[in-house]
Amino acid sequence: MLANHEPLSPLRFLQRSAEVFPDREAVVHGTRRWTYRRFAAEAQRLARALGPHLEPGGRVAVVAPNVPEMLLAHYAVPLAGGVLVPLNPRLSGRELGYVLGHSEARVVLADTEVVATVARVARQLEPAPVVVEVNDPTTGAPPAAPEGAVALERFLEAGPDGPDLPWRVADENTPITLNYTSGTTGPPKGVLYSHRGAYLNALGEVFHNGFDGATRYLWTLPMFHCNGWCTTWAVTAAGGRHVCLRAVRAEAVWEAFDTEGITHLCGAPVVCSTIVDAEQAHPLDRPLRITTAGAPPAPSVIQRLEEHGMSVVHVYGLTEVYGPHTICEPQDEWAQLPPAERARTMARQGVGMLQAESARVVDERMRDVPADGETLGEVVLRGNNVMLGYFKDEQATAEAFRGGWYHTGDLGVMHPDGYLQLKDRAKDIIISGGENISSIEVEQALASHPDVLDVAVVGVPDEKWGERPVAWVVRTGGSSATAEELRAHAAERLARFKVPDSIRFPEQLPRTATGKVRKNELRGA
Repeated sequence: MLANHEPLSPLRFLQRSAEVFPDREAVVHGTRRWTYRRFAAEAQRLARALGPHLEPGGRVAVVAPNVPEMLLAHYAVPLAGGVLVPLNPRLSGRELGYVLGHSEARVVLADTEVVATVARVARQLEPAPVVVEVNDPTTGAPPAAPEGAVALERFLEAGPDGPDLPWRVADENTPITLNYTSGTTGPPKGVLYSHRGAYLNALGEVFHNGFDGATRYLWTLPMFHCNGWCTTWAVTAAGGRHVCLRAVRAEAVWEAFDTEGITHLCGAPVVCSTIVDAEQAHPLDRPLRITTAGAPPAPSVIQRLEEHGMSVVHVYGLTEVYGPHTICEPQDEWAQLPPAERARTMARQGVGMLQAESARVVDERMRDVPADGETLGEVVLRGNNVMLGYFKDEQATAEAFRGGWYHTGDLGVMHPDGYLQLKDRAKDIIISGGENISSIEVEQALASHPDVLDVAVVGVPDEKWGERPVAWVVRTGGSSATAEELRAHAAERLARFKVPDSIRFPEQLPRTATGKVRKNELRGA
């Protein structure tokens, strides 16, 4: 052991906060309110119970919403020497079976709502993992107690007694979590994060979000998605308070705003819309920072959030890079721009975060495209917050890392000021009559209309042009904006060939649990 080197691990964050702020409130959920002393003690207790079931690097899956046990597992599993596999509780039995089998999970903690499905799936695996039921008192539902599952408290009681486990790892480059991609174009891939990458990415989140001891973070972003963009560790590092939220519902969100003094949250643009469209919406008496990713919220939504005292920051990333990798870092002079121009400027994907290297936009020969805001290329990323690789898939890892950079598959441009702007996923570019149409560009043109709440644009086959854009628009409450009105609005901002041929008006867009629009469903509709 060297005096001048200590392997980096997010475990240190909970160790430190429990030592420095033992009586500070750390976790809130319903009537449960844990101090940092209690948080650390619960992590130790769960880690000791997991230990006998794990070999070093053994996987532990957690299938649950944003409840304290999901947060706890982010510390207890690596503390026990294992690798956490956080999973979406909305996955089907077939999807769960694939992931649990592929990850070779030895223990599965499952929420009461899904434990029966998990237990049934587990019985079909060889060897079958231990299934532990996690019951959330806020639902009022009794434990399901399916065959083959053990209650969490019994599982904990069966754990061995002993001294606290050390809050450290021997090798910071060993995996800490295994996160599965959504699998919308094939079987999900398992993305491995290291202790080092998670530690550094969490510190980047602390810096860019301005987390500190007064932070009251509301869990609107799923913890199963990129470990909540590493905020599961970042808020703890700052000694802030985690306010758990089982489901993103307007009433519950605004109740938390008013009773818990929420200062920060993260989420997809649909979360922003949920907040401002709520009956309970009103101006706040304190600043609230919202970090969002994916397509930026509509300018009308951003304006309404700001009127309620909320600021919005746009970031960009992927599961393969621990969540956010770039941020649209605001420049002082942007505050003087007209609102529409400022919204467009802030909607860009921005510059590399503190813990990341600068993004590049390259051609097929890995040469940087001109930084003219027009020349299209692929976005490639590099840095400490790029995954170790895909679990049990060397070929896919080698393909993703060709040329020494992670290839995102996203197409974008680099602006003269060094700010990245996405134009589309490579598979979502619409090629019409030999011309490339960016679905994002068309979406942003439509979203600038005040009556547009949510929008998605896809390409559909066309006998003459090959493909043509079709828009799916969710109107704001009470709006009767017509397709022709919106097409005319888009035509003022786009070349005529980019204007959608038709516009449809669903009540909502189909989305994944992490807020991404399922464009494959729209193409087939």
